[in-house]
Amino acid sequence: MSALPREFALIARYFRPLAGPEGLGLADDVALLAPPAGKELVLTVDALVAGVHFLPSDPPDLVARKLLRVNLSDLAAKAAIPLGYLLTIAAPADTTDDWFFSFAAGLAEDQREFGIALLGGDSAATPGPLTLSLTAIGTVDAGRAVLRRGAAAGHGIWVTGTIGDGALGLAALQGRLADPSGFLAQRYHLPEPRLGLRLAGIAAASMDISDGLVQDLGHLCRAAGAAAEIETALVPLSGPARAAGPSWLETCLTGGDDYELLLAVPPSSEAALLAEVKRATLAITRIGRFLAGPPSVTVRGPDRALMTFSRPGWSHF
Repeated sequence: MSALPREFALIARYFRPLAGPEGLGLADDVALLAPPAGKELVLTVDALVAGVHFLPSDPPDLVARKLLRVNLSDLAAKAAIPLGYLLTIAAPADTTDDWFFSFAAGLAEDQREFGIALLGGDSAATPGPLTLSLTAIGTVDAGRAVLRRGAAAGHGIWVTGTIGDGALGLAALQGRLADPSGFLAQRYHLPEPRLGLRLAGIAAASMDISDGLVQDLGHLCRAAGAAAEIETALVPLSGPARAAGPSWLETCLTGGDDYELLLAVPPSSEAALLAEVKRATLAITRIGRFLAGPPSVTVRGPDRALMTFSRPGWSHF
């Protein structure tokens, strides 16, 4: 019998061990997935392109883990539980076996951490750049997904964790900002999907912050037909982000790569929210409120002065 072509050999060596039973050993064209009774499937997809979403020099295992985590963050925003994922890799022909080994090892590490398995996918050759796409599948109780569209005037604007670390981490990796502890680079490479928060019945709207706080808050405003106002003095920043100084504030607010949750929460649900994040040992901060009016985002500085930015967030085109 002749040797397997390299594509199929790579799949057998590095990716078949990642497959769950629904993936049929990656030996078929499909996976078979039965959602649990009373659950809805939640699907999300994100792509990472070398030189656009990650640095070509980034370690392959960290690229793999970030690829999985940014999708898990979307599931977390819907209050969904991860079930499985599909993976597509378009790689230049000179991509080494060592790269695939490290990439698969990163996926294996996070599969163990988040209880998820590979269901299948596709691979292709490309003249470049390296392009990765992952579709994550989760489940949520029927009718209980927390969508973008539920915000209303009077609701508080809440964010988990700290804002701006990922964008500052990229600046550090590019040599534009000091990062002596490596904290910011770590936050850029390995975002923390906020899985496990029981947001149904508490948050009226939710999404994760991937393209910048200001821009993503605008998405919630448009989905709800409401306005929003935030105060920069309330936005939670990590110690290293504060140490970067006020000249980096715009980057923190618009740079993206946070993968924290952005929530609209009615005042009547604030106590339940605080109890839930305490159970999950997660920090959360109220940074503003939704207002009546056409969709818009107002940002007020420490002196309550109106702030404007060169751009509200990351644009894919």
